[in-house]
Amino acid sequence: MFTAFVFYLFAAVALAGALFVVLQRNPVYSALALILTLFAVSGLFFLLNTPFIGILQILVYAGAIMVLYLFVIMLLNLSREESILRAHRLQRVVGTLLGGLLLVVVAAVAIRQAGPGAPGSVPGAAPGTAEAVGRALFSDFLFPFEMASILLLAAIVGAIVMAKEDLR
Repeated sequence: MFTAFVFYLFAAVALAGALFVVLQRNPVYSALALILTLFAVSGLFFLLNTPFIGILQILVYAGAIMVLYLFVIMLLNLSREESILRAHRLQRVVGTLLGGLLLVVVAAVAIRQAGPGAPGSVPGAAPGTAEAVGRALFSDFLFPFEMASILLLAAIVGAIVMAKEDLR
């Protein structure tokens, strides 16, 4: 009974935080709401008896990645982009529709692939342990892991280049 209450509490906080991230116009408030959402998701991992993944969620995403996001937000001059965002209402409608379609597709794929033999489940290792995460990350998911690191590196370089052009 108590576990179900805590689950629904964390789920409600995660959903409310995610909605606030998307609906907030101020990017700093949006990033802070994302940190709240990541903490709630970490609480859900703890409820699933996977403390290693819960701690990684806090350290890596709520810590390191969010510092990077806030750094990029502070580097960009966002006041001139607010007027640009108001001028493109059609793009916002199309983006919302495409985002909803993407959400439906991702949900359908996740529902279809869920199960005991789902990709990423490591036989012989307890789920959520360092061994299971390490085996899955460096065997089945090595290419996506490396691509995510290259994407983050490109984002950092792009933010620095954009900030450097404004300083000239």
